[in-house]
Amino acid sequence: MHTRKHLLTAAAVTGLLVMSGCAGGQGSSTETQTLRYGAAAPLASFAPWEARWAGDVAFLQPVYDTLLRTSPDGEIEAGLATDWSWNDSLTELTMTLRDDVTFSDGESFTAEVAAENLIRFRDGTSDNASFLTAMESAEAVDDATLRITLTQPDPAFLVYLSQNAGLQGSPAMWDSADAQTDPVGSGPYELDQSQTVVGSSYVFEKRDDYWDPESVHYDEIVVNVYNDATALVNALKGGQVDVSASNTPTQIPDAEAAGYSPNLVELNWAGFLLTDRDGTINPAMGDVRVRQAINHSLDRESLVQALAGGYGTPTTQVFSVNSDAYVPELDERYPYDIEKAKELLAEAGYPDGFTLIMPRNSFVPDAEFAIYAEQLAAAGITVEWEQTGEDLFPKMLGGTWAAFPFQLQSDPTAWQTMQLSMLPYSTWNTSHVENAELSALAAELQTAQGAEAEAVAQEVNEWIVEQAWFSPSYRVQSAFFSDADTQVVMQSDNIAPYLWNIQPK
Repeated sequence: MHTRKHLLTAAAVTGLLVMSGCAGGQGSSTETQTLRYGAAAPLASFAPWEARWAGDVAFLQPVYDTLLRTSPDGEIEAGLATDWSWNDSLTELTMTLRDDVTFSDGESFTAEVAAENLIRFRDGTSDNASFLTAMESAEAVDDATLRITLTQPDPAFLVYLSQNAGLQGSPAMWDSADAQTDPVGSGPYELDQSQTVVGSSYVFEKRDDYWDPESVHYDEIVVNVYNDATALVNALKGGQVDVSASNTPTQIPDAEAAGYSPNLVELNWAGFLLTDRDGTINPAMGDVRVRQAINHSLDRESLVQALAGGYGTPTTQVFSVNSDAYVPELDERYPYDIEKAKELLAEAGYPDGFTLIMPRNSFVPDAEFAIYAEQLAAAGITVEWEQTGEDLFPKMLGGTWAAFPFQLQSDPTAWQTMQLSMLPYSTWNTSHVENAELSALAAELQTAQGAEAEAVAQEVNEWIVEQAWFSPSYRVQSAFFSDADTQVVMQSDNIAPYLWNIQPK
């Protein structure tokens, strides 16, 4: 039973990668067909159990396969698994796997290997390890049959198996000290260690024995890392990239002037995660009126212009327009109203405002922090910025701050969004707040079908917005640039197209 699901993505952008010029690119007269690729964030790790997704597909898809794949419009398709079916309670998934796949070290891909990879991801340190929280066990029935048992239904489980949770690495990686930098997968390419400088430049060479040769469009993929927006703009102007994600919409005019097409997707939201909903870190944040006041303090129209160059849609909900939870009216639940914000703060016992400590970092322009602080200050909220560096993500995910500005993905289904940021175990519910009413709605959503599922999803959205668990500013229009010689088909909800959907014209 092949079930249609949509794609989860992610995506906080914290750095910048672009491709440098290299011999054998699109316009080269040499025989080697090279894709010069830029991604939107530095690689987290090659170890599958530590892997992120979103822009990291530029590094992961060359070397790894996933159990399932997802088409550009969100249809679940065969990958290393050729067939799959659920039992009646939707808690046992049986998958038939390909029996002709080998890893780049010659090791055979089997159901036993697949099961161990899933367990390692569930128990690993990936930002998305929570995707497999419901997985009780994964075991091989025989070499080509995998059985996965869940503790409860998970409507997004197949989607997760098409992303980082479904990555398959060779057993040789499991105890390797070099797993973060030396991938061994069954994918179409191998990392050329002799030409690769970790953190700076990555070269992938095509495998001759890949099981799906029709999906391979290049002999070589080269990725170089650049650390600032100016480097990307210069690379675009110099024609040094064939494709590249952007790290800010304000780069779109420069890309167009250089002859690139900006393939646009609206998949992330920017604003604040108001994570201390119980008031454990900052007592003020435990009052819904305070969180609502923060929402009323934001002039979203001006933020779209100032922070996104006009490439965004103001909103006060975090659910995607493609989601079953989307309610158009909720885009305007909290109009810009400083007097209303002050009134709510006074009702909550803060007539003179309060101080909110949040992190700042060098990945985001200083102007963004200044603008947000200025808008909150108008309502009486004093922001104290705490400078961070490489410790930003560990401290955010560890629940250090009561709130913080961020960009987070907008998923195509309500359940995926809840899994990511709203349930007690969710990665981006950093204070692990649990609410009985929301948990009851989540339980309904797990098994609801059709119109009932849509109704419950919209009820979840209305609850989240009314309780002000977040303070979104706008939905971001993200761009993936492609030159005149390259054909790109975007994923419906990923910052970058999947590798097999990039090819020469």
